[in-house]
Amino acid sequence: MNLADAGATFGVWNADLPGAPLKVTQDQLVGGKAFASGAGLLTHALVTLHAGDTENVQLLLIDLQATPPLIDTSWWATIGMRESETHLVRWDGPAFQESWMIGRPGDYETEPAFSGGAIRFCAAQAGAIASLFDLVKNHLVETDRCEAPHQSARLAGLYSCAALSAGIVRETACNKEDQIADIYLAAVAHARTVVTEQAERAIMLAQQSVGVASMFRDHPLARTMSDLMVYLRQPAPDAQRHKVGQAASAGLLVPDL
Repeated sequence: MNLADAGATFGVWNADLPGAPLKVTQDQLVGGKAFASGAGLLTHALVTLHAGDTENVQLLLIDLQATPPLIDTSWWATIGMRESETHLVRWDGPAFQESWMIGRPGDYETEPAFSGGAIRFCAAQAGAIASLFDLVKNHLVETDRCEAPHQSARLAGLYSCAALSAGIVRETACNKEDQIADIYLAAVAHARTVVTEQAERAIMLAQQSVGVASMFRDHPLARTMSDLMVYLRQPAPDAQRHKVGQAASAGLLVPDL
């Protein structure tokens, strides 16, 4: 029976702890990770460290129950995604075990799987946009405000945000096997850009539709909006737009009408 079948829960921790990146020193694991989502909840973590003197990253699978890190829970004081338990973790010298190693140095960052994997968090963001549409629609129905022209227009806008986001994610994911790597990576960058833009528009429309009531902590919209605002801040959004522009100028991305 493998670990997953036995009920193990996994996370991927790939952001180095500032000033103390994860490394192996004298056969001991030292340093840590930032943005360690699920710290204290997961049973296992896939963590990254630089392998020796090379720039290649080595992936490790660590049993967090057998080799628990120190967890700093004071850092994650965000307005959203509080329940993701995203903390700072650190190890101070457990003996390194070669059995922890997954693959070879550099395997983790192999393309197009590495950057292309971003389509998964795009899917989660698209789901949150759909949730905003549902919550606003329910609010307008319950308050008998659906017939108001401005509210109807905002709801139409929210529907467009949800439909466009879901559509670009579905299209990009389904076309993966039919595209060469460079085209697929450009398509994923485009999906990231589209979903981010639609999510930001959806948050604005939701706030306009419901008003100050959506800012109260006990309102269903408040948590969804704040969680999405935090989750949208994925790394290097400007680099994604640049990648799309470069791919378009090179003829890799062509509008399909």
